[in-house]
Amino acid sequence: MAKLLIICGATASGKSALAVDCAKKLNTEVISADSQLVYRGLNIGTAKPTVAEMGGVTHHLIDVVGARENFSVSDYESAALPIIDRLLSQGKTPILCGGTGFYINSVLYDLSYGNVQADENVRSKYEQILKEKGKEYLFELLKKVDSKTADVLHVNDVKRVIRALEIYELTGKKKSDQRDEKKARYNYVAVAIDYPRAELYRRIDCRVDVMFNSGLVQEVKGLLASGIDENCQCLQAIGYKEVVEGLKNGDNESTMRNIIKRNTRRYAKRQITFFKKLDGIIWLKPEQATAEKVMGLIND
Repeated sequence: MAKLLIICGATASGKSALAVDCAKKLNTEVISADSQLVYRGLNIGTAKPTVAEMGGVTHHLIDVVGARENFSVSDYESAALPIIDRLLSQGKTPILCGGTGFYINSVLYDLSYGNVQADENVRSKYEQILKEKGKEYLFELLKKVDSKTADVLHVNDVKRVIRALEIYELTGKKKSDQRDEKKARYNYVAVAIDYPRAELYRRIDCRVDVMFNSGLVQEVKGLLASGIDENCQCLQAIGYKEVVEGLKNGDNESTMRNIIKRNTRRYAKRQITFFKKLDGIIWLKPEQATAEKVMGLIND
C-alpha cells in the first residue's frame, strides 16, 4: 500500500532540504504544510525556498493566495487532499513537508465533526458574529464553552470553530466529550529532525540574521506601501508582525532582530510539543536525517 511521507518538526530544522532529497529518490512531489508559504509576496520572512533550493522538484501550495486574502485550515485541507490522492493513485509517495501542525492534522484526520445534524439558523448566527466581531472573538467563545476543542483548533479555522459552537448549542455537550475514534486517512510515515535545543536555537538565530541581511525590513515596508493592512492575516506571522510593530515604534533593526529570534525560539518549542503528540512520529538525529534513512523507514 502506498504511503504518505510527512517531514515535520521545528522551524529551521532542515525539513525542506530533506524533503527535496527524498522527492528526487522517490520521483515524487512535495506538498508544503506551512501556513505562510501560501502567500505571494512574502518571501524573505517566510524563508520561502528558492527555485534552486527546490531542485527541480514540483512543490505545491506555495504562492497560492494574495497577501490580502485569508487562508484557513479548511482551505488547506481542500487544496491538499486532491494532490495527495492524485499522487497515491499514480503509485507515488506524496511528501507533506512543513511545520504547521494544524495543516498536517487536517490532512491526516477527518475533523469534520459530522455526527450532529447541521442547523443553518445556528450556523448563520455564528457567521454573523464572525462578520461583526471577528475570528478572535469567535474563538474566545469556543474557549469558554469547550476549551479542549479550542486547543486542537486554530483561530483561523473558522469553519470548524463555528461547527464546534454549533454542536454545543444544539446538544449542550462539548465536541471534546464526543468519543469519535481518531483514524488516519492515509498509511503514513512521519519523521522530524531532532536537533539539540542549543543547536536548533543557533540555527534559528542564523536564519533570522540572513532574513535581515536579505532585506526583511524592506520587504515589510513594501507590503505596507502596497496597501496591505497591518492587520491582514499574512502580517500576523512571526517575523512580519515584529517588524510592523518595530516600524510603528521607531525601533532599530537590532531590537526587531532580537525580538524575532526570541519569538521564533518560543514557536519552535511549541512546534516540538505539538509534533510529539503525532502518532508514530520518528525523531531523527541530524546525522540520521538522510534520504537513505527515510527510504528505509518507508520500505519497512
